Amino acid sequence: MSKVSYYTAEGLKKLKDELEHLKSVMRPKASQDIAEARDKGDLSENAEYDAAKEAQGLLEMRIAKLEEVYSNARLIDESQLDVSKALVLSNVKIKNQSNGMEMKYTLVAESEADLKTGKISVTSPIGKGLLGKSVGEVAEITVPNGVLKFEILEISRD
Repeated sequence: MSKVSYYTAEGLKKLKDELEHLKSVMRPKASQDIAEARDKGDLSENAEYDAAKEAQGLLEMRIAKLEEVYSNARLIDESQLDVSKALVLSNVKIKNQSNGMEMKYTLVAESEADLKTGKISVTSPIGKGLLGKSVGEVAEITVPNGVLKFEILEISRD
């Protein structure tokens, strides 16, 4: 059974665009590379042909994997989400109680996580710890270093 994954409209479009690029640009290029290598002579000693066939196999595996992910992808309906609790697509402002540092994160699906842009996965330790919490609550999150305590200062949606 395949795992259902949830996406924002932006994340789902990105996934679809990548799949279309692989099918419409990379697949024909792989076929062309094989044809060019085949034209160079004896296939039994043609390393270029073997490399092109292997690259095609890897490309087809990647396409199959993305098709499976896309077929099990679900779009998150933001209008149905509770704004009083930290859920997927929530912007959560937290304060580390040990050092007083404040941070703001957007909780997203694992496939859309990008720490550089402040997007953390709901399956990460911090993301899991914040899920379902309300403003004013303290989330105790177990990380490899020990236990971190974050106070939820603000929850919003864009």
